[in-house]
Amino acid sequence: MAVHVANEKRRDTPAAGPLDPARLRADFPILAATVRGNPLVYLDNAATTQKPRAVIDAIARYYTEYNANVHRGVHYLSQIATQAYDEARRKAAAFLGATVDCEVIFTRGATESINLVAHSYGRQRVLPGDEILITGMEHHSNIVPWQILCKETGATLRVVPVDDDGNLVMEEFDRLLNEHTRLVAVTHVSNALGTVNPIRDIAARAHAVGAAVLVDGAQSAPHMPVNVRELGCDFFVCSGHKMYGPTGIGLLYGRAELLDAMPPYQSGGDMILSVTFEKTIYGRLPSKFEAGTPHIEGAVGLAAALDYLNAVGLGAIAAYERSLLRYAESALRVVPGLRLMGAPRKRAGVIAFTMDAAHPHDISQVLDEAGVAIRAGHHCAQPVMQRFGVPASARASFALYNTREDVDALVQALHEVNRIFA
Repeated sequence: MAVHVANEKRRDTPAAGPLDPARLRADFPILAATVRGNPLVYLDNAATTQKPRAVIDAIARYYTEYNANVHRGVHYLSQIATQAYDEARRKAAAFLGATVDCEVIFTRGATESINLVAHSYGRQRVLPGDEILITGMEHHSNIVPWQILCKETGATLRVVPVDDDGNLVMEEFDRLLNEHTRLVAVTHVSNALGTVNPIRDIAARAHAVGAAVLVDGAQSAPHMPVNVRELGCDFFVCSGHKMYGPTGIGLLYGRAELLDAMPPYQSGGDMILSVTFEKTIYGRLPSKFEAGTPHIEGAVGLAAALDYLNAVGLGAIAAYERSLLRYAESALRVVPGLRLMGAPRKRAGVIAFTMDAAHPHDISQVLDEAGVAIRAGHHCAQPVMQRFGVPASARASFALYNTREDVDALVQALHEVNRIFA
């Protein structure tokens, strides 16, 4: 029955151990595709990852075996759907290291999670004369909400600069951090540079002046173990579709005492205890922040993705991807006229570059003809492009299923760029 299927460990979930990308690739049906007559080499994982069969099957089982709304019905299908939805939250809380399950809120993605905090926490806590501290390597989603909040409240936005290697200038962080700082919002891993930021250190320094810390983990959660208690952050956000799960589902972790004190972000069904025309009493966590029918199949698919990541092992993924990044950095350096953007002390997931011979959009088009998918543009990080004096960059981003052969195909296609344009 569906109740058992929804909770059993899938036979096609990989066993923990040394990462074998060749074996894992078989779990991802799309990787067998061809593009313009060439085998697909997918290196746009920072934009979105491909989905393993376990995730696809979990979503199909939801629709074919127990499709129903949650937290509303007493009939069998609703009970099973509710059980699967609540189990997905338990898995997400365990994945992030939350103290209790209700500290994890389902959202549409990292962007909505940040906006929720800006709206519900920021508008309650940030006053005229206060300051919000971000960094020069943030995604637009971790810039614009704070700009809007500052404009509405009279607070000031401060920015920690980035050095020539793509690292935060921590001396400037210390200089900008002060008793007026109410919130520090920082990416864990830069989507444009791959820089891994020292979150524990940042959080400790921020808390010393009474500031809360939000971490954008969209680019870290798929690549390394994450434990919010060890990081010391107050809020952590990530997106399911970058973690081998479905689009339209994301996670917001917040410390329970902070979430409890925050007003709802949206209102409607399932976020209340009672409603009269005179008064509404809001529900307890996490329902207070999940108005309306949720993305049930998204939560079910994300739970399957978390099972998959846990089975492979985040430590094994991190170690394998570090080795692959080193190989890619060395291989790219031999391409004539190619310049890597930044040389951060610690990198994960991403390598960005420019070429003398061609604009990044032209690079991407030539690579696409060879079946190699990368990203070209500003990567929703225009301040990073401005910092490095370029309008755009080409970006190769990696996942657990990528191989050295993928890197070789990338390099071969880049030589073709030089042949065509040089």
